[in-house]
Amino acid sequence: MKMFRKDEKKALTRIALLTVGWGVGLDRFYEGKVRDGFLSIIGWGLIFTSLMLLSPCHGYGDAGKTMTEMSLNPLIVAPLGLGGYGVILVLRKAFRLLRQFETAED
Repeated sequence: MKMFRKDEKKALTRIALLTVGWGVGLDRFYEGKVRDGFLSIIGWGLIFTSLMLLSPCHGYGDAGKTMTEMSLNPLIVAPLGLGGYGVILVLRKAFRLLRQFETAED
C-alpha cells in the first residue's frame, strides 16, 4: 500500500477543508490566515443574508402572491455578482490545490 507524501497530504487536507468549509473560511484558518478566515465568514454571511432579504420570495408580507406577481428587487444584482465572484475564487483555489497535488514530487 502506497502512502501519500507530505506535499500530497497537505494538498488533500486543504482540498477537503475548502470543499467542506469554504463558507466559513476553514481553509484560511488552516493556512494560518486568521484575518482572511474572518473576512471570509463576514463576506459570505453578508452575501447570504442580503440574498435572503432581497429575494422576492423570502416569506415576509404577502404570502398569497404567486411568483409572477412578486417584483424583483434590482439591488439583488450586487449579492448575486459578489457571490458569483466568490464561487469563481473558490473554484480557482480548488483547481490550484488539485494541480499542487498532481505535481507533488516523488
